[in-house]
Amino acid sequence: MNTFARTIDLLHRAMDANTVRRQVIANNLANADVPNYKRTVVNFESELKRALESENQRPALELTRTNDKHFPNFKERDYRDVQIRRVLDYTSTYNNNGNNVDPEQEFMLATQNQMSYTLFAQAAAFEFAQINQVLRG
Repeated sequence: MNTFARTIDLLHRAMDANTVRRQVIANNLANADVPNYKRTVVNFESELKRALESENQRPALELTRTNDKHFPNFKERDYRDVQIRRVLDYTSTYNNNGNNVDPEQEFMLATQNQMSYTLFAQAAAFEFAQINQVLRG
C-alpha cells in the first residue's frame, strides 16, 4: 500500500472513531442522571498505536517454527484489523447514586473530539489537495 492510501485510510479510521466517540459521549450525557449508569468510553487510538508500532518491532531472536501448531514469539499486527471498541468504565463513581458520568468532563471530551475530527478532515483535504496539485502541474 502506498503512503497516500495508507494516510487516507488512517485518517478515515480516526474519523470513524471520532464519530463513534461523539455518539458515546452523547449517550453518556443523556444518562448523566440515571442511577447506577456507567459511562462508556471508546478504545481505539491506543490499540492502533500498538499495531503501528508492531510493524517496526521485531524481537532480537525470532524463533523458527517447525510446525504450524507452534506458537510464534512475534506476530506483526495489521493496523487494518484494529476495531473501534466501546468499553464500560466500572472503575469510577461520580455521584452518590452509583452513576459515574461527570457532565463537565463529557463536554470537555466532546469539544476535544470535535477539534480532532476537524483536524483529521483538514488533513485529508490537504492530502487530496496535494494530489490535485500534482495532477494539474
